[in-house]
This record gives sequence, C-alpha cells and structure tokens, in this order.
Amino acid sequence: MTILCYHSVECGWESPLAVEPDAFLQQAAWLQRHRRLLPLADALPRLDASGRLPSGEAALTFDDGFAALHEHLLPVIRRTGLPATVFLVAQTLTPQGQPVDWVDTPGTKPLTTLTLDQILEMQDAGVDFQSHSWAHLRLTELSEAECVTDLRDSRELLSDLLGRPVTLLAYPRGLHQAHVRRAAERAGYTHAFALPEGREEPEDFAVPRVGIYRGNGQLALRIKAARPYLPVRTSERFASTARRAKRALRGRPWH
Repeated sequence: MTILCYHSVECGWESPLAVEPDAFLQQAAWLQRHRRLLPLADALPRLDASGRLPSGEAALTFDDGFAALHEHLLPVIRRTGLPATVFLVAQTLTPQGQPVDWVDTPGTKPLTTLTLDQILEMQDAGVDFQSHSWAHLRLTELSEAECVTDLRDSRELLSDLLGRPVTLLAYPRGLHQAHVRRAAERAGYTHAFALPEGREEPEDFAVPRVGIYRGNGQLALRIKAARPYLPVRTSERFASTARRAKRALRGRPWH
C-alpha cells in the first residue's frame, strides 16, 4: 500500500497517532528523495487492482485535522511543495464545535483541531482538504440511512466552507462495511479510504492506506512505502528490527 496515513505531527502528545516533528521531517525528506509524491486526486487513477500505485510513487494523507498540523506540516508544505491531503471532521468547524472525543490515547493536554482560518491558509499553500465524516462516529454501528446523513452533511458543509467540491472520504478509524460503502456513494463521494489491518478487497469505496505511527523509523517507512513490500532480514543481528517491521506491515501502531 503506497497511500500513507498520518494523524498528527507534534512532540508533546505521547500517542501512536502523534509522529514527532523531527521524525516527520526525516520521513518527508526520505520520501522526497526516493518516491514520486503525488496529490491524492492524481494518485487515484494510477492505482492498480490491488490498490497500489506504480513502483516508486506514493501519496500522503492526514486524518482528523489536528491543530498541530498548522505548526508542523504547513512549514514543510511551503518549503518543499509536498502534496498532502488532510481529512477533516466537519462538526469541529460548526459554531457549536465538537471536542476531540474520539481518540483512545488523548494524553494530558486537551486536543484541538484546525480552525477555519488555519484551514483556508493551508489550502492557499496547496494542502488538499477532504471529509473524515461529520462527527467521527463508528459508521459501522450506524444504519445506512444514518451514514448517508452523516456523510452528506459533512461533504456539503466542507464544500461550502472550502469553496470547492469535496469528493473524497476517509472512514473514521478506517472502519467500513458494505452498507457504509453504499452510504458513501449515495452521499456523493467518488472514493473512500480505509486503513486495513488485515487483507481487504480494494475498490473505489475501500481504497487501502497504511498507517505511519509514532516510533516508526526509516525501516518501517521504507517497508510501508514499498511496492511490493521489501523482504525483512531475519538474522540475529536484525531480529528485533524485523519483528517491529512485520508489525508495521500489518499497520499496527508501535513505539
């Protein structure tokens, strides 16, 4: 899988979802040296039947729209032109707002999401913004009709706020079932992105991505960005790294 999924980039949050800024800078530099990084919309037509891009290509996505992206992703975008897509939880941008109540490892400080002003500033710098649903609910626990309402409301609000059509969806937690995929299509999306931990059948509404988590080093990044995946060395000297890399292949957060 060559569409990579990050969440936050920040140093003060001890969570698998928060890649440290220095680590992200190193990863971004490696990707720019060794991969052709594509905007997500340009990558989609190039996916093969298994959901992989041609060898040497990759795309970057960020789920949840955490506020730290303004501080730690935007400067990289401005300096390098790195193409990136951020999936937003629409209700966080309403007047009533929404707390970040969907994270399993919230840390000790309140988590915040991007403001509309920050989003528009990042969009002007080239960041692509798409939908991560209305309220980051577990869509698999909703009815199809409830999913359609949630996903359509998100797409319509974000389209209005961003001043352009929003057509792509990342499922909260990457979870989906047949009725969720149908709902995504009925809600007006063209593609939806998963985050599989095991084998899934790829399609337009189940496009696979692989997660990049806090503690993932260069070996894990190389393996996750590879097509096909690189063989893992299993000599005694590399046994510990190999075990970690195998876990990375399955998309598990580790640190």
